[in-house]
Amino acid sequence: MSSNLIANRDFNIMIVEDEPILAMAMELNLKKMGLKVSGIATTANNAIVHAQNNFPDIAIVDINLNSTKTGIDVANYLWKSFNIPIIFLTSYYNDNILNQAMESEPYAYLIKPCRNEELKAAINTALHKHQYFFKNKKTLNPKDSDFVYLENNIKYNKVLCELYIDDTIFKLTKNEKKLFEILTKDAGKIISFDTIFNFIWREDVYDLSKLRSLIYRLKNKLGCNPFENYYEEGYKVKVIEKNE
Repeated sequence: MSSNLIANRDFNIMIVEDEPILAMAMELNLKKMGLKVSGIATTANNAIVHAQNNFPDIAIVDINLNSTKTGIDVANYLWKSFNIPIIFLTSYYNDNILNQAMESEPYAYLIKPCRNEELKAAINTALHKHQYFFKNKKTLNPKDSDFVYLENNIKYNKVLCELYIDDTIFKLTKNEKKLFEILTKDAGKIISFDTIFNFIWREDVYDLSKLRSLIYRLKNKLGCNPFENYYEEGYKVKVIEKNE
């Protein structure tokens, strides 16, 4: 399999750029690369709201936003709140700005105007590093707090986003992983139907039957039902204590 992550996976990218023409040009170039753009944010506040509602896989952020909050402020929030990998863009190089930018642990730093090849390489590098970091972050010494324990000796690792049955990884589809991710983020709490649907599919038209079909198929795969349906409220995972 190719090591080109862009070719192998479906990613959504958020563009944070206060110059609309440049942002739209970048959006067009990213789409030509086969990537999806979750949206364009022209202000820091819009970027934060967009991330809260859409959970992009990666963010390309212009450091020099024309607002009271900088791109560095946005990046710090995205990284600390959602661990969204960051690629910084800037129109000029400055050691002081670069040092500030490093606080948000960006995966790449590009000088505008950057070529498409440079942008593509930066995205691939960022995604590879990000996946490697979180895949290996706690593999050697996972903590009990990393897991949500379910019935039938099933457990979900919130750090690695992996489901285990009898300590063996159980293969999940992308949407099934997203379902477990949103339901275990605050395990035991009821998550509304529309919140789950929007997190998984990010579509404007809410379709409860689509969500129910996903859960029905997953229950059949697992051979049990780890979910509870609360009428007109939402779903939650049925968490058990480790020693039960």
